[in-house]
Amino acid sequence: MSTITRADALALLKKYNKDPFHIQHSYTVEAVMKWYAKELGYADDAEYWGIVGLLHDIDFELYPEEHCLKAPELLRDGGVSEDIIHAVVSHGYGITIGCGVTLDVKPEHEMEKVLFAADELTGLIWAAALMRPSKSTKDMELKSLKKKFKSKGFAAGCSREVIEQGAEQLGWELDKLLELTLKAMAETEDEINAEMENEQE
Repeated sequence: MSTITRADALALLKKYNKDPFHIQHSYTVEAVMKWYAKELGYADDAEYWGIVGLLHDIDFELYPEEHCLKAPELLRDGGVSEDIIHAVVSHGYGITIGCGVTLDVKPEHEMEKVLFAADELTGLIWAAALMRPSKSTKDMELKSLKKKFKSKGFAAGCSREVIEQGAEQLGWELDKLLELTLKAMAETEDEINAEMENEQE
């Protein structure tokens, strides 16, 4: 298991990521991963799940065409253990990235499957929240999210196929994944907003 602290993981993330959008996405996935760890009976590992979430897109801002290929090098340079590197790379499983490579590291542990399933979905939920008068996930209902999910033109960059595949890998119905991830985001929204306010100080 990882020995990297959350503070060191955050410093490493910020070494390669400056865009507030990417930083916020990392905080969101971190918070959702910690929430899921507690929900699924891994409360003792919540910090670890969170660190994986925080670092999952470490190479995306600088190397979008080599996403998940460049990550191991950046993470090893930062002293990150191989278990976290495997988890980070596995969230790109089956995806063909810009440089033409299809990523083949498969999510194995339940934590890796949750990351694969929830990562893409947090982007869709956040895009849906921004369309609401409240700009919040807290008053969003599952039926509203399902409507957005089915609308192919909405947040077209968020792959429905990846989200469906993620639910399948977990052995869940799609509705369960949508409902739990929405709940995770609603319950951690204040925490994420506080992190982003600290960024601006």
